[in-house]
Amino acid sequence: MGVQTHKSFCRFCHANCAMLVDVEDGKVLSVRGDPDDPEYGGYTCKKGRELPDSHNSQDRLHHSLVRDANGDMQETPMPDALAHVSDEFKRIIDKYGPDSIALFMGSGGYQNSAAMMATMSLAQAIGTKHFFTSVTLDQPAKVFTTERYGKWSGGVNNFSEADVALFIGNNPIVSHYAPVGGVPPFSPSKRIRDRKKDGLKLIVADPRLAEVGQLADIYLPVKPGEDPALLAGMLNVIINEELYDRNFVAAHVDGFEELSEAVQAFPPEVAAERAGVEKDQLVAAARMFGGGSKGCAVTGTGPEMAGNGTLTEYLVTCLNTICARFRQEGQKVGVPGVFTVQQGEKRAQVAPPAPMFGEEGMAKSRFRGLGQLLFEMPCNVMADEILTPGDGQIRALISVGGNPEVGFPNQLKMRKALDDLELFVQIDPWMSASARRADVVLAPSQCLEREDITNLSEWWHENAYARYTEALAEAPGDTIDEYEMLWTIGSKLGVQMQLPGGDVPMDKCPSKQDFLDLMVAGCLVPPSQVRADAQKAGGAAVVYDDVHPVIEPFDEEQQHRFQLAAGDMPRELAKYSDDQARAAGFDFRMISRRSKGRFNSIGQPLKNLGKKVTTNPAYIHPDDMAEQGIAEGDVIEITSAHSSIHGVAKPSDRVRRGLISMAHAFGDADAGKHNVREIGGSTNRLTSDEVDYDSITGQALQSAIPVKIAAA
Repeated sequence: MGVQTHKSFCRFCHANCAMLVDVEDGKVLSVRGDPDDPEYGGYTCKKGRELPDSHNSQDRLHHSLVRDANGDMQETPMPDALAHVSDEFKRIIDKYGPDSIALFMGSGGYQNSAAMMATMSLAQAIGTKHFFTSVTLDQPAKVFTTERYGKWSGGVNNFSEADVALFIGNNPIVSHYAPVGGVPPFSPSKRIRDRKKDGLKLIVADPRLAEVGQLADIYLPVKPGEDPALLAGMLNVIINEELYDRNFVAAHVDGFEELSEAVQAFPPEVAAERAGVEKDQLVAAARMFGGGSKGCAVTGTGPEMAGNGTLTEYLVTCLNTICARFRQEGQKVGVPGVFTVQQGEKRAQVAPPAPMFGEEGMAKSRFRGLGQLLFEMPCNVMADEILTPGDGQIRALISVGGNPEVGFPNQLKMRKALDDLELFVQIDPWMSASARRADVVLAPSQCLEREDITNLSEWWHENAYARYTEALAEAPGDTIDEYEMLWTIGSKLGVQMQLPGGDVPMDKCPSKQDFLDLMVAGCLVPPSQVRADAQKAGGAAVVYDDVHPVIEPFDEEQQHRFQLAAGDMPRELAKYSDDQARAAGFDFRMISRRSKGRFNSIGQPLKNLGKKVTTNPAYIHPDDMAEQGIAEGDVIEITSAHSSIHGVAKPSDRVRRGLISMAHAFGDADAGKHNVREIGGSTNRLTSDEVDYDSITGQALQSAIPVKIAAA
């Protein structure tokens, strides 16, 4: 048939960039950006352009593997592998109960539009409380603060109309991620530069002068982990100079007085000294943000991982709330979300609060007083729940597109936990660090070999943009879609899986379209309709302007308010103010960063992505290297209070003195001095889930880690 070109979208990361895909005889030949797409305009990143390598790599798994009695992995037909998993689940549930089964959704699993809900649905059908996702590894406080302190029903201001923006530890140019209200991750550099031409003022706070910081009007080189001081100082200025929206606060906010009192402990000179920035710059940033009329403060994952994550996100919530950075009556909803199940009317008011930790009926962990965050348990108790005998001990785990050995804190403990399981199932197209420890490795189809919708990326789309892509290439060997694997396990267990649209048929696996329709029942346009419309458009995106919700007036019967003094806040700010101790003997701080050639642990096996950077460089200020007697390219040992790793030193004057900057969730658990140049070290070995963690969310310290360095 020759080469055929199809319209589709990338699923390497969350951005879902529009692509043209060349396919011949069922094989992906090449991909490139689609210049005709109304949102992406031809943009792709270097990771997405390696989809052909990902699909065609000789290292990719084409068949599932099951470990035999001798400990050897044996190639096994998919039906037999799934039957083995189901039989083992039955045995374990019968012996220990349903909470002995755990399911984890990693970053890779999210790239399949059905995998998240299929995983959660199976967990609920089994009756286990042990459902985990990568959200609680790197950004649980975003979920907690949004639900705990108040959420505006109409949504926040969009970036496209912002006159000021504050990015705290967020580098969307590389990470292709920003919370709602931040820059959409498709062609982010161009979007920022275009907005600046129209008058946008950009403030960036980051210990490292990242790519986005080079575009800033004000760059604040905040010390890692000291974001609360910076934010409290800005709030001090905004409140004392009355730059906030007094009418909005009076109409919609409780707890303003308590917040105002708490930030008085952080006048600009005090806040600036602790944050490590110039006082005049802090004041200028506060006035710039407070003087704007639209535009939000947003964070990346780094500030949450650097300790005090919940306090940091709370203060960001306070900034956006008292400055009223929300869309109002008569405007279109900021993010329409074609596939998002609509929860209530979109009105110019605060939405009802959602139940959080400790609410009646919400599950609790056996450790550290932690419990469910909405519908999931915190990842940082998983190892303890596996290793500790007793009622509810996890004995079997399915990892869907995750890499627990590399991505979880306290790496050596997680390795021990994975080995302690009676059954560890890894769904993975590669023999990753976690797959090598698994009892069963299930080989999935990859993105261009399956149908999908753009439900993952739509929180960045300011228009009612939607896509349904067909499977364009043939899935090799004995690979199938993740949702089919999870459904098959559920069917063999004899449980009833459910989705928002009702019961999932369990006698015959539903088609992907039928599963997706059930999954997002109640959304603006069902996937089956989007599919039909996309087919008429030659596979292109469809924009549904006619169903874009408009913000309705205030409902007098639903008078909810922001609660800025709820729970532990803002009293936590006083505790933070009193706690300035540094770890004795550990004079450096390890901070996390994103890699252009990786998405968390995804991308490691792809040869083209690894050509320029084979390792996980340890970026250090040149003056620190000189002081330590370290030369570029030297292998160094990096030691925390918990463990040590090796890194290859690389000078960078864009990193503050006293810091080491390395990518998190990188490399391999077996990296050591002998092979660190080839595979890179994993910073998660330096962390502990038991000592340094957020008391509310349980998130472990994974950035701003106290360390010391020495030549190896």
